[in-house]
Amino acid sequence: MHFTVLSPEEVEAVHRATLRILSEVGVTLTHAEAREVLTGAGAVIRDERVLLPPDLVDACIARCPRQVTLRGRGGAVKTLGDGSLNFHNLGGARDIYNPSTGEHRFATVQDLRDATRLLDALENCTTITPFFTPQDVPGALMSLAMYRHALPCTSKPLQGPGVQYAAEARYAVQMAEVIGKPGEMLSLSLSPVSPLNLPEHEAEAIMEIARLGIAFGPLPCPTAGTTAPFSIAGALAQQNAEVLIALVLAELVNPGLPIIYCGRLAMMEPRTGISVWGGVELGLASAGTVQIGHRYGLPVNVYGFSTNSHTLDIQNGFERALNAAIPALAGADELSGIGEMEAGVMGSFTQMVADNELANSIRRLRRGFVADDDSLAVEVIAAAMNGTHNFLGQKHTSRYLRSGEVLLTRLAERGTWEMWDNCGRKGMAERAQAEAERILREHQVPPLNEAQEKELDALMAAAEGELV
Repeated sequence: MHFTVLSPEEVEAVHRATLRILSEVGVTLTHAEAREVLTGAGAVIRDERVLLPPDLVDACIARCPRQVTLRGRGGAVKTLGDGSLNFHNLGGARDIYNPSTGEHRFATVQDLRDATRLLDALENCTTITPFFTPQDVPGALMSLAMYRHALPCTSKPLQGPGVQYAAEARYAVQMAEVIGKPGEMLSLSLSPVSPLNLPEHEAEAIMEIARLGIAFGPLPCPTAGTTAPFSIAGALAQQNAEVLIALVLAELVNPGLPIIYCGRLAMMEPRTGISVWGGVELGLASAGTVQIGHRYGLPVNVYGFSTNSHTLDIQNGFERALNAAIPALAGADELSGIGEMEAGVMGSFTQMVADNELANSIRRLRRGFVADDDSLAVEVIAAAMNGTHNFLGQKHTSRYLRSGEVLLTRLAERGTWEMWDNCGRKGMAERAQAEAERILREHQVPPLNEAQEKELDALMAAAEGELV
């Protein structure tokens, strides 16, 4: 069951516009070694910009594997690009929200650890990204602290945090080595600066990720109207160019490096200038991103569960449902954002649990339904009309009930007023909060051994000495 926002001709038009951007406008890139790598493959330098010929771009895309696989230390494997739909959480929220009190505060390392353990228990979170940017560690150590403190708290595939510097990539790989082979256990992402800028430290980091052989997700985050054109098509073309410059550089350093095509295009709110993650335009942009990434044969990761809301209210629900459903129907390989609130600034444990249930509905939506001789049920209708069997008594009903034709929910209200009233008038948010509290009380993750913990601590101490 698929939905498209761009025709095949429009996808090709975005591709052609992207090639013009890369070959005629260029990307600001001054890193000397990166320039040598690119010019050695046919790129041209114009002032501070690098211009890429279309044949170079196409050749590098062709080198990328069509699937990307990650493994958790518990043995679970997630493959992007095999046709399945995967989900992961928001990464890097600064604040944590408590719906019981209506208050939010800066997140800490303990919040990061608790969030990872909670996500480990949610069956629809197929891979985990360190959720919070803990404010009780030095800023230079933030990304590495996120990964170090998430590692002991999940046995699922754990994606590394976004990095900006080559040293961060090196230390993340050494941490991954504590639990397994880094090429199997770790992916890393990096966000080019919009519009069309790869600062020197980011160019160096991309080359280091490639040399280390780590699956790489270029993660541009343009905002249409402020750092990209206000038209969705124009912003998608620029975002595509930002993905492809990072892809080309990585593939030239390490041909065949696994690439996850990522896009985080948002829209400017014209009245405030704030980046809008909740509008339906984000869902449309995400669906367009899916189509463009699939045009290149790459697995695609986009926004899904996203909202600008500050609470668990109606706005929150309809924004994240729309923005997850649209790219899911477009064929996304992975949707991001479990637990996200306030355009990525904030998150909550309650939201994570609620999104786990929403993910069930998104999976059910994408599955659609079949119209064949059995499901059309002419004989079943005849038996009911003839009085032979009522619908509830027929094997056909029980078979389709077991098959999941109707999704059974755990948190949503499906009873009468009286049933709801007798149960204390609790809604989905209250049930999700109670479930989050239960999981955090009861769920245990197999711990790392003492030697592994000491090795991670030693790596953090070494990183502090180098980076702080």
